[in-house]
Amino acid sequence: MVVGRRGSSISSLRRIAARVFSSYSAPIHGIHVFQCPDVVGIVAKLSECIASRGGNIHSIDVFVPGNKQVFYSRSEFVFDPVRWPRDVLDSDFLRLSRLFSAEKSIVRVPDVDPKYKIAVLASKQDHCLVDLLHRWQEGRLPVEISCVISNHNRSPNTHVIRFLERHGIPYHYLPTTSGNKREQEVLELVEQTDFLVLARYMQILSGKFLETYGKDVINIHHGLLPSFKGGNPSKQAFDAGVKLIGATSHFVTEELDAGAIIEQMVERVSHRDTLQSFVMKSENLEKQCLAQAIKSYCELRVLPYESKKTVVF
Repeated sequence: MVVGRRGSSISSLRRIAARVFSSYSAPIHGIHVFQCPDVVGIVAKLSECIASRGGNIHSIDVFVPGNKQVFYSRSEFVFDPVRWPRDVLDSDFLRLSRLFSAEKSIVRVPDVDPKYKIAVLASKQDHCLVDLLHRWQEGRLPVEISCVISNHNRSPNTHVIRFLERHGIPYHYLPTTSGNKREQEVLELVEQTDFLVLARYMQILSGKFLETYGKDVINIHHGLLPSFKGGNPSKQAFDAGVKLIGATSHFVTEELDAGAIIEQMVERVSHRDTLQSFVMKSENLEKQCLAQAIKSYCELRVLPYESKKTVVF
């Protein structure tokens, strides 16, 4: 009888343990970005919000400009989605944002939330487009590519078209003229996207287009802005005898090549370089710079700062 009671007791403990452990799931990763007026106690309240739900902060970056009282932060944390369901998580951070009159408060759970949906616009040059497609295929870009739009007609036998067909990504050829940029058609194609990527799209988007779209547009410029704006920056840099050549990824505004900068990359050049080597080095930088800008944007590392600047954590 004693042995039986002991066995029954062990079985009961096991059942209780199983119920306890079944109420927990593997912790998942969350990201929170915050922009609000700077006051005392923001980090403490942010930490309390996460800790009170059993979450744990893994990193936090904070920036407060010296010339204005604005607080910027980006936090990465882990949490148990059973103990802190997504709707409750959103409500908690919403209360926090109201408490501090936040201008921006975004929460993202990469393993749960849908990937950002983008459209890629490109013209004749393929290097940035091809690089993005291959990074996407390899899972190195956390996006869903809804379509590729171009004002250049590619042959069905080209690598780009074959790749897109193989992966079921639509390709839209919209030839443009000086009097017709096909912007309304582009807007209809990209209506459901989260942001746009210009992968060497050699058309200027109008202020009306940008206002109607209402979301961010990321561009790559084959030069180190703010120098060498406009066309053929590699030749401008070569003629100027520079010792550093670069590429710039920035947000698109109505003013050409004047949007807030997200990412810049550089490489040394010398008197031994030719215009051709300038172009080759520039193209390699463009691919890396654009991909990094997209990745940073999707990871909530990019926040607007003043009128023409960004905070990139």
